[in-house]
Amino acid sequence: MSQPEAPKIEFPCENYPIKVVGEAMENYEQVIVEIVRVHAEDCDMERIRIQESSNGRFRSVTLYITATGKDQLVNIHKDLMAHANVRMVI
Repeated sequence: MSQPEAPKIEFPCENYPIKVVGEAMENYEQVIVEIVRVHAEDCDMERIRIQESSNGRFRSVTLYITATGKDQLVNIHKDLMAHANVRMVI
């Protein structure tokens, strides 16, 4: 059985969502935005969504960028995962 191909992304891709889940800390969302803005200055601050886990231990931040290419997305993922509090980037 062959696996279905991942959907192709056409660049530039406006409204590309990035969800970052990590251990809650003071200024967590600010740190996440700063990391993403290194690679995507156009991060839409109006649409950022923040969600706490039920016990308050974890926090997710969803933000939207204009994705310009695969290298940009790989570098965002790498830099986010390098942060000690980040557990997952979707």
